[in-house]
Amino acid sequence: MKIPVISKWLEHRYSLKDLDKAMDLLITGQPTATGVNVTNSKALQCIAYFDGVRLISETCGQLPLIEYRRLSRGKERATDRAVYRLLHDEPNPEMDAMSFKTTLTSHAVTWGNGFAEIQWDDNGIPKALWPLRPDKMKVGRDSETKEIIYVYTLPDGTIAKLPAYRIFHLPGFSFDGLIGYDPVYLAREAIGMALALEEFGGRFFGNGATPGGVLEHPHALSQEAKENLRKSWAEMHQGLSNQHRLAILQEGMTFKQIGIPNNNAQYLESRVFQIQEIARILHIPPHMLGELSRGTFSNIEHQGIEFVQYTMTPWFKRWEGTSTRKLLLPAEKSIYFIEFLVDALLRGDSTARSAFYRELFYLGALSPNDIREKENMNPIRDPGGDKYYVQANMVPMEAAGQQAQMQQQSPKSLNDAVKRISERNKQNILRAYEKDPDGLPAYLDDYSRDFQRYMFKEITDQ
Repeated sequence: MKIPVISKWLEHRYSLKDLDKAMDLLITGQPTATGVNVTNSKALQCIAYFDGVRLISETCGQLPLIEYRRLSRGKERATDRAVYRLLHDEPNPEMDAMSFKTTLTSHAVTWGNGFAEIQWDDNGIPKALWPLRPDKMKVGRDSETKEIIYVYTLPDGTIAKLPAYRIFHLPGFSFDGLIGYDPVYLAREAIGMALALEEFGGRFFGNGATPGGVLEHPHALSQEAKENLRKSWAEMHQGLSNQHRLAILQEGMTFKQIGIPNNNAQYLESRVFQIQEIARILHIPPHMLGELSRGTFSNIEHQGIEFVQYTMTPWFKRWEGTSTRKLLLPAEKSIYFIEFLVDALLRGDSTARSAFYRELFYLGALSPNDIREKENMNPIRDPGGDKYYVQANMVPMEAAGQQAQMQQQSPKSLNDAVKRISERNKQNILRAYEKDPDGLPAYLDDYSRDFQRYMFKEITDQ
């Protein structure tokens, strides 16, 4: 039986408002010690967490994900392939490559798993990738075949069971290698604390930056009198618009402040610490979330490189591994592979880059045009731009040893060896000319090719 394409069912494109509403109806959120219930969508209301999720997702999204063809030495872009176009240009008719990679990575960072439906054509070639909502997906194994199956709830409430080859699954950190952990669930206390601090700050300044207090009355009041007094006081003095109004206390009442001032509660320090906690959760340098208390001119650049190496590289590898495993047929994996182009993220300052290129140029590893290409510059039209150069004073290691032996020879023995080589060289050339005058150019080519080795042998054998 042919399995229907889920994307045909998804005629209504969900907005972020629809997603939040559906999630809040299905999941009330995990309670925390602060009293704030944390859901995957509500966690994004924490600015530091939202910024970290966006940073990781958009970093993945902006880099090209390229399919390469293996060569005997090196590689080349497989621009003629359908997989290349899906990952590099347009995964489906409604999204570009950056939007798709950003969306799936944000799902994996926030929910622990990102899912997309792979739409195959009749020839077994992937023709489209459609993102799926992670909160609607369940992963398990078939009770009979023991194969992995994906159970997805469609908008109309029906259930679709899909085999593994139909789903592009990008898992986050996991212990079983199949389902990624939900980071919001694991870090709910830290995220709840950050949300509570934001709410506390909003209420504090909404109350005119004035701590709370109590009204003391010299006599006992009935319950009705207490409620009336509380209501009238709130109407006159509670809220930002009612601050700094003159209060008139009657019948011997007094006002006593009981709240703790923010400086005593270390409110600002707590907010800075929670940003650092969010940075730890997402494994991001704090300065990338705007927390610069430990940032210096000398360490910011190195922290940026560490962000690429230790934060983004695991996500790059997950994308590369999943793309290779899910989009390439078994016979193709020995010919093609998929890889992110991360060179731009690893650039240091101009001085460090210049030194790096200089060393590789002197070793003959880069041509002038190779360097210009890495710097996003057009190649020079001179034919020398594609040539590779080495320093003239560099010799092979075996020749260096022979030179050391030559230096140990006495001037007299060297002089004798040079005379002997010159005389033998002359005699060999004359005999070759007498034997075959027309073949002399070919003889000289062969003779000059071995002459250096012959000369070293004659000198070092003394």
